[in-house]
Amino acid sequence: MPETSLNVRWPDETERSYYSPSTVVHRYFPVGEAYALAEFLETSRSAYQEASDRVKAKYGMACSGAAAALARIETDASRFSVDDDGKVVIRP
Repeated sequence: MPETSLNVRWPDETERSYYSPSTVVHRYFPVGEAYALAEFLETSRSAYQEASDRVKAKYGMACSGAAAALARIETDASRFSVDDDGKVVIRP
């Protein structure tokens, strides 16, 4: 299963990469798209769940790396308010 990274620019212009065990995250997050924080978090949960499910289907267990990456995304997102107008932008 090909591993990849999800590269984002947060509303404060910081950039960060997040591990994904599957390229499925790129179907959820096309490069250049901008998301409100709440939408980004909701979509991240779906994308990383599907990535983990793919690992489970292939190897018989959920992917702890996907869970850790999602936790890191949620921790990083906690710096911002869902009421802010800032966007999370998907980077190449």
